[in-house]
Amino acid sequence: MGELALVVTERIEYKVIEADGEMEIRAYPRIVLATVYALSDNDAFGILFEYIQGHNRSKRRISMTVPVISSERIAMTAPVISTDKSFSFVLPSTFTAETAPEPLDERVRIEAFPERRVAVVRFRGRANYETVSRKAAELLAFVRARGLEPRGKPFLMRYNPPFVPGLLRRNEVAVELSS
Repeated sequence: MGELALVVTERIEYKVIEADGEMEIRAYPRIVLATVYALSDNDAFGILFEYIQGHNRSKRRISMTVPVISSERIAMTAPVISTDKSFSFVLPSTFTAETAPEPLDERVRIEAFPERRVAVVRFRGRANYETVSRKAAELLAFVRARGLEPRGKPFLMRYNPPFVPGLLRRNEVAVELSS
């Protein structure tokens, strides 16, 4: 997998529309994802890390952007961005689906997503099954209490590399909202 030099140079910029404690409703810009489906987080991470380290047709290194998005830790759900278990790296905002380096590994898919509204609940610590499931239930209750309709199922967004101590980690459970 090469050296594990995770340097984050970009974070998705979003606009907070409404905030209530750890809950927010946000407007997200267009994003482009490099995604691997149907593998464990560890396996998918390795494949995507190789892709951004230059294992692509142009041999171009790509800066790490956060968050990392996955569906693996939320039982019986899939993220809005997929219909199956997935793990995604957000590509820097300078890329479109057409200008992103072409993956050499056929398991990496480049996908573009339009602007959208997303409800989010923030939390610190490890993103274990129990915590993520509880946060997903809290988020859906927040959404429905405001008369909003979720579009798809909740997904997990992680902002820190695996070596960051648990209590310092930033995580979010999110769900896309219908217009």
